[in-house]
Amino acid sequence: MTMSRGPVDSDDPSDEALLAGMAHGDESAVVTFVRRYQRRVFGLAHAMLGDAGAAEDVAQEALTRVWRHAPVFDARRGSVATWVLTITRNLAIDSLRVRRSLTMSADELTDLPQLDLRPDPLAAVDTTTEVRRALAALPLEQRRAITLAALYGYTAAEVAQAEQIPLGTAKTRIRSALMKLRDSFVATGDLP
Repeated sequence: MTMSRGPVDSDDPSDEALLAGMAHGDESAVVTFVRRYQRRVFGLAHAMLGDAGAAEDVAQEALTRVWRHAPVFDARRGSVATWVLTITRNLAIDSLRVRRSLTMSADELTDLPQLDLRPDPLAAVDTTTEVRRALAALPLEQRRAITLAALYGYTAAEVAQAEQIPLGTAKTRIRSALMKLRDSFVATGDLP
C-alpha cells in the first residue's frame, strides 16, 4: 500500500536531500522530513503496539535516531523510506519485548485466565484443575520457567533473561518441568 504525500511539487526536495540537510544541521530539512514521515512512522508503531502513547514514544525515538544517523545513511542499501520504517519497526519490537518481560510472581502467572489449548494434546485435560494441580507440584523455579515458555511463548533465551539465569539453567528448568508434568499426567491417567 503506497501512502500519498499529497501533491508533489517539483521543488520538493528528495528524501535523500533532506537527510543530507539534516546531517549538516539544516533545521528546515529536519522539519520537512519529520512532516513527511511522522504519520507513517506513528502508524507503523501504532499498528504494531496497539497503544497510542507507546506508539508516540517509538515514533519520536525513531525520528530522533534518523536525525542522529542521517550522516551515515547509504542509499545503496535501500530507500530512505525503508530505512526509516525499519528503524521504527525495530524500536517497536524492542518496546514489545520490554513490555513482555515485566516480572510477575509465579502465583500471578498461574492465576491468569486459562488459555484454550485445543487441539493441543493437553485438550483432554481439565485445564482449570489438573494443570493447576500439576503446576503447583513443581518447584517454584521450574513452575516459573514452564509458565513463561508454555503460556507466554518465551524462548529458553528469553526465560534466561527474564529470570536472570544462565541459558543452560533455563533449558534444564523447562525440560525438567515438562518431564515432571508429563509423568504427573501419565500417572493420573489424564493424558491418553
